[in-house]
Amino acid sequence: MSTAPSFSWTTRAETDTDLPAIRETVLAAFDTPLEADLVDALRTDPAWIDGLSLVSTTAEGRVVGHALLTRCHIGDTPALCLAPVAVLPDHQRTGAGSAVIRAALKAAKDRGERFVTVLGHPEYYPRFGFTRASQYGIGLSFEVPDEALMALTLDADHPLPRGTIRYAAPFGV
Repeated sequence: MSTAPSFSWTTRAETDTDLPAIRETVLAAFDTPLEADLVDALRTDPAWIDGLSLVSTTAEGRVVGHALLTRCHIGDTPALCLAPVAVLPDHQRTGAGSAVIRAALKAAKDRGERFVTVLGHPEYYPRFGFTRASQYGIGLSFEVPDEALMALTLDADHPLPRGTIRYAAPFGV
C-alpha cells in the first residue's frame, strides 16, 4: 500500500457506466453494505443532484474513489451533505480520497452551493476547511460525538446558518 500520492488523480462526475465500480468501491471501503445501499437509494431520491457524485480514477480510468454530495437542510436553509466518501482499500492514503473530496467541493461551489456538512473523522475533514458545526449552532436530532459533526461554507460572504440538520429520507434519521 502506497503512503503518498504517486500521481495526480483524475476526478470527474460519475457516469452511468461507473455505477458498478462505485458500488464495488463503497462495498470494499466499509464493513457492511449499508453505505453502498445508501448511495443507490439516494440516486432515486429528490436529494440527488446531478454532477455532485464524483469519482477519482487511476491513469487507466479505474474508479478507486467516490464522494457524494446530496441535498440536506440546516434548519430551513438548503445545504449539502458529504456522505459517503469511499476509497478502495488498496488505494487509501494515496490522495485519491482527498482529490475526489476537493473536486466535489469545487463542483458544489461552481454550482452556487454555499454550505456543506459532514459527519466523519475529526482528524480528516478539517484539511478541507470543515470545522466543528456546534460552534455555529448547527446540530442533529440524534446523538453523535460533537467533534464528528462538521460544517463548511463555500462562500465567505455567507456565514453558516444555525439550525438542526435534516437529511434526505434514505439516511433514515
